[in-house]
Amino acid sequence: MDRSVGIEEELLLVDPASGALVPAGGRALRRHVARTGDVEGSDVTKELFLPMIETGTDPCHTRAELLADLVRVRGLALRAAEEAGAALVASGTPVIERAGRRMTPDERYRRMEAEYGRIARDALTCGTHVHVEVGDDFDLAVAVLDRLRPWLPVLVALAANSPFWGGGDTGHASFRSQVWRRWPTAGQAEPYGDAAGYRAATQALLDAGAGLDPGMLYLDARLAAGLPTVEIRVADVCLDLRDTLTVAVLCRGLVDAAVADLHAGRPVPDVRSDLLHAAHWRAGRYGLGGELVHPVTGRLASARDVLGATLDRVRDHLAPGDADWLRSSLDRVLADGTGADAQRAAAASASGDLSAVVRVLAERTRVLSWPTEAPAAPSA
Repeated sequence: MDRSVGIEEELLLVDPASGALVPAGGRALRRHVARTGDVEGSDVTKELFLPMIETGTDPCHTRAELLADLVRVRGLALRAAEEAGAALVASGTPVIERAGRRMTPDERYRRMEAEYGRIARDALTCGTHVHVEVGDDFDLAVAVLDRLRPWLPVLVALAANSPFWGGGDTGHASFRSQVWRRWPTAGQAEPYGDAAGYRAATQALLDAGAGLDPGMLYLDARLAAGLPTVEIRVADVCLDLRDTLTVAVLCRGLVDAAVADLHAGRPVPDVRSDLLHAAHWRAGRYGLGGELVHPVTGRLASARDVLGATLDRVRDHLAPGDADWLRSSLDRVLADGTGADAQRAAAASASGDLSAVVRVLAERTRVLSWPTEAPAAPSA
């Protein structure tokens, strides 16, 4: 099946000079709607906090098509931010102390803050959510979720882009992955077995008050409400859109590999959730800069070996040309580093001046084309 893929990116709005958060999300969205006629829920939308906006691509079938649409919607977000007097930054967490953060004035968001307190107030984090088409067969979709479990920490490590929190270095490559797991519905679930098992488990979470509504099922991977997709939610927002595309190609390959396992009668991997919790922690702690839990053996292995095993997992399920491209992309990230590495390098170059780090991130967020690899940035 030629599965479509769509991507949502959450992005920060900061003061161009100081790097501090600015509550410009409502203003940026109004500018965007006035200029483009786009309605909320499409290309650029509001988020839980006013210093954030979210983009969403159309469903895309090819790697080139997806990259072009990623460039298009990030370009729209850049212009909306600039028209609101802000700079756009792709970082999983704010680099500078979270002064200026304000929740978006929305009744649902107010209820979330009232019920979950500091967990909600600390949830100013930015992720990449990848939707992979699976159709209307809910049993198949749940079979995919059950088989994705061991492979999701790899995506955390690959996309790690949030080393700073509260004005300091956390020691983690993806501290967003730690903050997000405070939500009572977040993290890795047990295998569901089938659609009935998924419905029962998620309804039990809601009945227990762990979420106000199905939109608060913050599972690492879930069935998307109202869409025929599996939604994979573990990755930080990536500084480099080529990394976003790498994550998306891997997600589609992992979904296709899971479907192939189902049709071949191979069982769901018997992996304990506590081990997966450790694997997620280690991926967030080290990114690609340390040993990771191997998704097959469960033992520690080098990041290169873990990425190699992941490529082996998806290789036979990729579109023509994608396997060579993916291998080159993984080699590039191993050589150049993740977004977290870029943030720390910027801090070291600026002698720890975090406002300079944010300026570097804003400049990198604006990069929307690469030699022979992407279309030019949009002028819209």
